[in-house]
Amino acid sequence: MPRTAIATVAALVTRNMPELRTETMTVNMGPQHPSTHGVLRLVLELDGEIVRSVAPTIGFLHTGIEKTTEQKKWQQVIPLVERMDYLSAQSNSMAFCMSVERLLGIEVPERVRWIRVLIAELQRINSHLVWLGTHGMEVGAVSVMLYCFRERELLLNINEMLAGFRMFPSYMRIGGLREDLPRGFHNAVTAFLDRFPPKLDEYEDLLTRNEIYVERTRGVGVISKDDAVAYGLVGPIARAAGVSYDVRRAFPYLGYDTLDFNVPTRERPDLPPGARPHYAGRRLRHRRPAHHAAAQGSRLHRNGSAHPALPGLFAGVHRAGGRSVRPGRGAPG
Repeated sequence: MPRTAIATVAALVTRNMPELRTETMTVNMGPQHPSTHGVLRLVLELDGEIVRSVAPTIGFLHTGIEKTTEQKKWQQVIPLVERMDYLSAQSNSMAFCMSVERLLGIEVPERVRWIRVLIAELQRINSHLVWLGTHGMEVGAVSVMLYCFRERELLLNINEMLAGFRMFPSYMRIGGLREDLPRGFHNAVTAFLDRFPPKLDEYEDLLTRNEIYVERTRGVGVISKDDAVAYGLVGPIARAAGVSYDVRRAFPYLGYDTLDFNVPTRERPDLPPGARPHYAGRRLRHRRPAHHAAAQGSRLHRNGSAHPALPGLFAGVHRAGGRSVRPGRGAPG
């Protein structure tokens, strides 16, 4: 076909094509959308994959836990606070127990403190694994979710070994723990801690320089150090912005001031290309605090019970032959 004919056909096609739409799209995300877990509504203005604006509305899911606790005994509150954050169940119950113990003036045994630290650090790793896996999946890196949940299953197995429940063990008790650690617990935790560091490298191999992941996250949601402080941000988000703040260091509890661990930060969360703000802030090596706690708990195994007696306050928990037991059920020390 002559060039003039081709040009004529092209002009006709172009003239008859509909105009390219350039307006943005408004999308209602939540509260029923699975990504918002029923707790908030986000009205998004989208330009392709770019979010131009967000109008949040919070408070769609209110469990009424605070009001419910007013009608409960202190020990009955533990299962409730665990469900306030299903990824940090043991951390929540630990915070509640420590608060009540402070009100009552109770000093728990050293062995209890180190067991609590160990459990809290394992719970922290568990929570981060869920975040990293779902975060990767939501931006197109589906494989990393399968990898993260592989290790999370091992942590849930440890919870099940500890108390019979995988998500909400209710193992913490005001004044101590439900019972002492079961047989095989130390070996299971040590095996996980030895296995985990190489797995972190696998996660980084999947994500850090993944082109899809980098393209969809680089320069998105970057928060400066000053803004992080002004907004009162804490945790991985603040550390990724360069704020060297960790409550375990600033206000140490349960012996954290005796542990040797670093507070990793990044001064430029948008650089290098593979380092995303929240992702970089959560790439924390929790192996060291957890290893310290496991070693301390093992050292104190023969020196104290995981349950103080506390007669008159909590009936049914007592020491017998070096073991902490409940009526009708024993737990090996």
